[in-house]
Amino acid sequence: MSAPLVGVTAATAFDSRGFERASLNLSYLRAIEAAGAVPLVLTPGMAREQLEAALGRCSGLVLSGGGDVAPRRYGHVPHESIIGVSEARDELEFAALAAAERAGLPVLAICRGMQVFNVALGGSLVQDIPSMVEGALAHSVQQPRHGPAHAVEVGAESRLAGIVGGTRIEVNSRHHQAIDRPGDGLVVTARASDGVIEAVEVPGSRFVVGVQWHPEDMAGQPGIGESADRLFGAFVEAARRNA
Repeated sequence: MSAPLVGVTAATAFDSRGFERASLNLSYLRAIEAAGAVPLVLTPGMAREQLEAALGRCSGLVLSGGGDVAPRRYGHVPHESIIGVSEARDELEFAALAAAERAGLPVLAICRGMQVFNVALGGSLVQDIPSMVEGALAHSVQQPRHGPAHAVEVGAESRLAGIVGGTRIEVNSRHHQAIDRPGDGLVVTARASDGVIEAVEVPGSRFVVGVQWHPEDMAGQPGIGESADRLFGAFVEAARRNA
């Protein structure tokens, strides 16, 4: 059985010598590879024609985590906590989503990726959970990267529940923003105990799932990575069917 090609978005960053480099945690690539797909890294600054050509060869799209989406894209004034905004990355991912939609590609959106997807569908974001959500849990737990930070409750009838095999899972957490108003067609499928939205999906036969945590870091971890392995496995199986 052939391995499908899957596009995965990256950021860019300058190293200590001033060289601009593609930036993507290897955990994304390893999780995709372990699930049976071949990752193709998509970088900010790609010409639209090149991006379209790359995704034309892909059978799925992963939107990775990273800095904040520019608040102007959902009609908000920037909060003082905003970090890591990149117009070039926003351009890449909004264009990639549009191309994936036209091609009917399966989409797995992770952390920032879920927020990008929501904004692309007309939704808005909570710009800073600690200062805007009363009684919020600690959602920005940096270490250990794979360690569970809190539980999420998953809707019993959701695609996500069917994938992970239950309605309550422990997840890691490294974000200070979250979905506020869901975009058109998005269904909220998981929340933390403080009400913060932790997963969304688009109903229907096409695989379109967003999660606020980082399954790429939990994948393959003994005792805690089963739900992450299942999520990547389901995404890659959808990509394989789409190939």
